[in-house]
Amino acid sequence: MRSIWNGAISFGLVSIPIKLVNATESHSVSFRQIHLTDGGRVRYRKVCELDGEEVTAADIGKAYESADGSMIPITDEDLGSLPLPTAKTIEIVAFVPADSIDPLQMDAAYYLSANGVPAAKPYILLREALKRSRKVAVAKYALRGRERLGMLRVVDDVIAMHGLLWPDEIRAPEGVAPEAEVKVRDAELDLADALMATLGEVDMDSLHDDYREAVEELIAAKASGEVLRPAASEDSGGKVIDLIAALESSVRAAKQARGETPDEDGEEAPVAEVTSIADRKTSGGTRRTPTGKSASRASSSSDAKKSTAGAGKAATKKSTPSGGTGAKKKATAKRTTAKRTTAKSATAKKRAGAKSAPRKRASA
Repeated sequence: MRSIWNGAISFGLVSIPIKLVNATESHSVSFRQIHLTDGGRVRYRKVCELDGEEVTAADIGKAYESADGSMIPITDEDLGSLPLPTAKTIEIVAFVPADSIDPLQMDAAYYLSANGVPAAKPYILLREALKRSRKVAVAKYALRGRERLGMLRVVDDVIAMHGLLWPDEIRAPEGVAPEAEVKVRDAELDLADALMATLGEVDMDSLHDDYREAVEELIAAKASGEVLRPAASEDSGGKVIDLIAALESSVRAAKQARGETPDEDGEEAPVAEVTSIADRKTSGGTRRTPTGKSASRASSSSDAKKSTAGAGKAATKKSTPSGGTGAKKKATAKRTTAKRTTAKSATAKKRAGAKSAPRKRASA
C-alpha cells in the first residue's frame, strides 16, 4: 500500500519512524456528467471572475474571505512560518480507556507502518504496551495543512490511527429529540428486547453493499444492450401500524430467517405474554388472551360463576325448596298430566250421555 505521509511517533523520548497508509477505500460507483444531446462529457473550468479568463493550477493561490467579502491572500510561506511541532510527528499526549472516546468524533482511519528495520523494536514495544494496558493513545498530528487529533489503537498486529474531530466540532443535539411526551410500556420494551435477542449478532464480514452490486449489474446490462424492466417497488409509506403487532411480526420473521422451526403442535411459539392493540378492542368480537383462550369464553365462565353465586345467595334468603329447578319441572309435569286426564274423562262422559238419550225415547 502506498504511504500518504512519512514521519514519526513521539512516545515520550522514544521516536518511532512510521509511514501513514489509508486503512479504508471507497467502492462506490462514480458517474460522469454528460451533455444529454450528444453524450459529450461536461467539464468544469476554473475561471477568474474579474477578467473571465481560464486559469491554470499554477496561477491559483489561497485566500481567506473576511466577513465583508474581501480576500486576504495566504501563501504557503506564511503557513510554513507558523510554529507547528506536529508537522512531521504524531505526538502522543495521553493514554485513556477506549470507551472514553465519543464515536461521534471518529473520522478517517489509517494504518501506521514501521519505516525501516530500526523502527521495528520501538514499534512493537508501543503495540504491546497498548495491548496490555487495554487503552488507546490520544495524539496530535498535522496532515494536509492543519493540525489534527488522533486515536491510536491495536488492530491485529498493527497500530491503527483514527482521525478525531476536535471536541468543539461536535454539535450539541439540541432540538433533535422528539418533543412530544410518549410513554413506552413494559410490554413494548419486552418485545423490543425479544427482537434484539432474536436478531442476535452478525459477522461483519458477511455484510455487503447490495445497492452497489445492483448498479454494477445495471451498467453491465446496459453496456451489453439489454432492455431492462423496472422492478416493482412496494409502497410501504403512509401506513399507520400497530407498534406491538409490528414488533411481534418482526420477531417471528427474525426467527424464521434464523431457521427456527415452529412448535410440535404446528403453531408458532408465543413471542411474549402480550397481545396487540387491535386484539384488545372488545368491539371487534372476541379477543385472544395470552393463554390462547377467547375472552368471550373467559367472560361467560366468569358470568356463570357470578350467576351461580347469586342464585345461591337468593336461595338462602328466600328459603326455597331444596329440589331446585328439577323439582319445579316435575311438579309442572304432574299438573299437566292431571289436566289431560280430567279432560279425557269429561269427553268420555259427554259421549256416553249422547248414546243413552235415544234409548230412553224409544222406551217411552
